[in-house]
Amino acid sequence: MVLPKSKVTISDVAHEAGVSNSAVSYALNGKPGVSSKTRRKVLDVAEHLGWRPNSAAKALSDAKTHNVGLVLTYDTGILSVESYTMELIAGLTTELEKKGYSLLLRSSQSRQQEVAILKEWISAGAVDATLIMNLELGDPRMALFKRHPDMPVLALCDVSIADGLPSLSDDAQSAAHLIVDYLHEIGHRKIARIAGPETLEHTFIRDNAFVEEVAELGLQYSCFHTDYSPDEARASTKRFLQLPERPTAIVYDSDVMALSSLKTIADMGLRIPDDLSVISWNNSFMCEVGLPSITALDRDVVARGRKAAQMMLALIAGDTVRSQREDDSSLIFRQSSGPLRIH
Repeated sequence: MVLPKSKVTISDVAHEAGVSNSAVSYALNGKPGVSSKTRRKVLDVAEHLGWRPNSAAKALSDAKTHNVGLVLTYDTGILSVESYTMELIAGLTTELEKKGYSLLLRSSQSRQQEVAILKEWISAGAVDATLIMNLELGDPRMALFKRHPDMPVLALCDVSIADGLPSLSDDAQSAAHLIVDYLHEIGHRKIARIAGPETLEHTFIRDNAFVEEVAELGLQYSCFHTDYSPDEARASTKRFLQLPERPTAIVYDSDVMALSSLKTIADMGLRIPDDLSVISWNNSFMCEVGLPSITALDRDVVARGRKAAQMMLALIAGDTVRSQREDDSSLIFRQSSGPLRIH
C-alpha cells in the first residue's frame, strides 16, 4: 500500500527494499556506495511508496544546480562516427554556457538503464531540466516524466508523439517533399530509402511522410530499416542493387550510412550519379568533402541545439513553453545526384 507522501521516510523505503538506511540515502542522493542493481531497486520502491525529501532537504533541493541533463543511449560504434549528436551538443553547450549552465552528459547501453539514470536524477535533484531524444513509440520516459511534472523536460520529437510534453522537431513532411519532389523533377521513378530503426518515432514520422509523397506522385518506393550502422547500410544497399528492377535513387537517413555505402555501389559496377543518385537526410562536413560529395538535407543541427537550450532555460524559469516544429530544411545539391540517364 502506498503511504501518504508526507509520511514516507527513508526507513520505510529501506524496509520495503530490504536494504539499510544508508544504502537508501546513497541511492536517493546519487552517491557511490551501492550497486546499480540496488540503486534501481531503491528508486523504484521510493517512487512506488511516494517518497519525497523532507522540508529541510526540499529547501536545499529548490536551489538551482545549473545543470541540464542528457542521457545518450547509443551503440558506441555508431555514436563514435555519426555527426548529428555532436552538432546538437555543440549548440546546446554554446547556449547553456551563456547563462552559466552546464550540460550533464551520461551514456547508457539500454533504454532501461537510461530510465534508471533519469530516476536517479529526479530523486537526487541532480539537474534543473532534462532533454530526451530518440523517442520510441510507447517510450517509458514519457510515462516517467508524466509522473514527475515538477521536473522540466524537453522532448526532441514530433508534437504528435510528445503526449503533452514540450517538444522540438523538424518538419519531416516538408523535408520528405523536398527530397521526393527533387528526384521526381530530374526523372527518377524508382526510389529507395535506407532508414533507421522502425521503433524510433522520427523513423515512423519519416516513413509516413515518404509514403504520402511518393503516392501523390505515383512513384515506386521501397524501404529497408537498419540500426544506423555502416555494416547494415552497406548490406541494405547491396540488397537493393541486386533487385531485378533496382532503384535509380537511394535516400539514406544518415550521412554515415550514405558515405559508407559509396564503395559498395562502386564495387557493384555502378557510377554515381549516372547510374544511381544518392541523397543523405543529414548534411555534414563529410558530405561536403566526400568523393563524390553527397547531396544532403541541411537542417542546421547546431541551431537546433541552441533552440533546445533556450526552451529548457525558459522551462527552468517557470515560463510556459509551447511545442515547436521548425520548417528550416533545405536541400544542398552536390555531385551524388543528377538526372536519370536512359541507357
